[in-house]
Amino acid sequence: MANNRKSIYSALAANLLIALTKFIAGAFTNSSSMISEGIHSTVDTTNQLLLLYGLKRSKKPADEYHPFGYGKELYFWSFVVSILIFGLGGALSIYQGILHILEPEVMKDPFWNYIVLVLSLIFEGTSLHIAVKEFNKTRNGLKWWDAIIKSKDPASFLVVFEDGAAVAGLIVVMVLMGISHTFQIPELDGLASIIVGLILVFVSFILARESRSLLMGEGIAPETREKIAKLAEKDVAVVRTKNILSTYQSPEEVVLMLIIDFEDHLDTEDITEAIKRIRENIKREFPLVHFVIIQPE
Repeated sequence: MANNRKSIYSALAANLLIALTKFIAGAFTNSSSMISEGIHSTVDTTNQLLLLYGLKRSKKPADEYHPFGYGKELYFWSFVVSILIFGLGGALSIYQGILHILEPEVMKDPFWNYIVLVLSLIFEGTSLHIAVKEFNKTRNGLKWWDAIIKSKDPASFLVVFEDGAAVAGLIVVMVLMGISHTFQIPELDGLASIIVGLILVFVSFILARESRSLLMGEGIAPETREKIAKLAEKDVAVVRTKNILSTYQSPEEVVLMLIIDFEDHLDTEDITEAIKRIRENIKREFPLVHFVIIQPE
């Protein structure tokens, strides 16, 4: 979680530094794409604040209303972030671009736009570098897409996607804004805004898909289930593990339920002692498993 916070704070600082300057430059030069970039940075700033809020909420201790804790708060707020990227980022940028194409305005001297874009690339690029570096620490040798699919921590890859989309959008805006100004084709500035919006919509769909899956209750990997089953079956009281149910409450908390077939000759006290042993062994071997429910068959 500390690594995630580092990448989130770096992204937050970068977006705060550049959002205001993009809006000022866009208003001064009549650039639709620059206004869209300002919207993008504002949305990203809000997203980082929501992620930090989600991380804080997910650490709340369990209570009578939430006996398994508040870990899923992180998944909820990650899903909210994906919706904001789509609505406030993607849709508004596309709308802004369409308006600028329908009613094109000749761009004024874009000098300050270029200054802002170059500075933004430096800040966003630095933030992306930090986010990628922190995400690489959690990949454990997996390919990028596999690591994203298997990750139970949306905060670890969400900032990577946001910053990657930001860098891609900045490059698109720089290229099309330059062509637009050089050849006096103001519609290209609107096209740049639409492309930025489409990039954000694409990113929002990926993030929404992953956040929704986690919010709905992803379980542990099949290989982990097999290891837990074998660990339980090492106990002398166990005949076999019939089923294992699990769900991630947060990236660091797993709820586990085992349905176990015990030896027929055992009485209630023996089964209770066996359940205690199995629970302790599982928690010792798998630190992420915070809750173990064992149901005798």
